[in-house]
Amino acid sequence: MTETIATPLSFTPAERRLIRRLRTPEAVQRYLNRLPYNTEPRGDTLRGFRQVVRLGKAHCLEAALFAACVLEQHGYPPMLLTFESVDGLDHVIFIYREQGRWGSVARSRDPGLHGRKPVFRTLRALAMSYFDAYIDPTGCLEGFAPFDLNKLGRYDWRFARRNMWKVERALIDVPHHRIKFSRKHVERMRARYVAYREKYGKKPLFYRGRHRWKTIPEEFL
Repeated sequence: MTETIATPLSFTPAERRLIRRLRTPEAVQRYLNRLPYNTEPRGDTLRGFRQVVRLGKAHCLEAALFAACVLEQHGYPPMLLTFESVDGLDHVIFIYREQGRWGSVARSRDPGLHGRKPVFRTLRALAMSYFDAYIDPTGCLEGFAPFDLNKLGRYDWRFARRNMWKVERALIDVPHHRIKFSRKHVERMRARYVAYREKYGKKPLFYRGRHRWKTIPEEFL
């Protein structure tokens, strides 16, 4: 399939103004932080940039697609990183490189699964920065894989008005790199997570490496 690239004329005037304002991954992260998380109360959704702007909310994959569409206009390749979890509750983020280091933009219901500063030498290092924060009573990362949205060719992942299940299927089908981990470490982190939730009634922020995180939404602070 032949890849397509959106041009400024592909967007409405209001969309162009928004894209001009969101020039950097940090600006896109701040924008997404302010959007309510899409909890899909009326059933599963998978919306692109235009629908996210129109409806004003996004879940993780919708946020990643939004970031890819916006930052593509500023010269960033439309790249995603997909995570597989042992409980089937996967996560997707937008990834980019600056001065040879990897960073990310993301939205999540969990405080530790948002964006990362561009400080990671490899994609594995970036992926592992999410490992501890992914652990909860059922979740634990077991694999990750980069995905170039250009591989979808002419498929309209930017502006489609309908749910784009082809994107989800492509991310599921891409071969994932396996993550080796200590079960004892996971058990310790899981116990710590549960104890924190029981004591404070909220999700924890006790993870190492927080200086490498981008700003997280106010709801978690």
